[in-house]
Amino acid sequence: MRQKMDWYPLYNSLRIAAVSTIVVFFSGIFAAYYVARLPRLLKGILDVLLTLPLVLPPTVVGYFILLVLGPRHPAGALFLELFDVKLVMTWYSGIFAAVVVAFPLMYRTARGAFESFDQTLAYSGQTLGLSNTYIFWRIRMPACRQGILAGTVLAFARALGEYGATSMVAGYTPGRTATISTTVYQLWRTNDDALAMKWVLVNLGISAVVLLAVNFLERKER
Repeated sequence: MRQKMDWYPLYNSLRIAAVSTIVVFFSGIFAAYYVARLPRLLKGILDVLLTLPLVLPPTVVGYFILLVLGPRHPAGALFLELFDVKLVMTWYSGIFAAVVVAFPLMYRTARGAFESFDQTLAYSGQTLGLSNTYIFWRIRMPACRQGILAGTVLAFARALGEYGATSMVAGYTPGRTATISTTVYQLWRTNDDALAMKWVLVNLGISAVVLLAVNFLERKER
């Protein structure tokens, strides 16, 4: 008997992707801005460390997250003891996985935008007595907005489609931790190809919108 379409995975995937994108937006911009100003050697070392999740298999990323957030490991045990809160196998566990895998995309894109910024604009602002904070938010960010927006969209898309790390950290529980990606795998595993195809089409539709947004931003930048 075929299952009915349960829209919880879409809702859960969207909220995980939205929260994750907000986190990586600020953390990625912060890291990109300060790393871009460092000496070449230190910049290269930090570049490798911050970009590593982009090239590691997602299951390896999930394993490292479990080593930190698992109930028998440092952060997980601390939260469980002090607040009686589990950091794995819950819906918000997917946020941890999505942040880790999406961060490198935001970081690399933002760093490229900052490095292409015309530094004379910042120097001009300083000669006018403007604060570094004002220069960053009112001069640097508007000048780099296309790259920042593209990185944000890509980070959202990556977080929305995350599977490997999410399946290890959050698992699959219908109505609780299920996402689009884990639902597709579960439906395929149980031979419900028709419903799996519906979710694949939903994912394709969202991905197409994301790619159109990225292409629009690139054309606008050119």
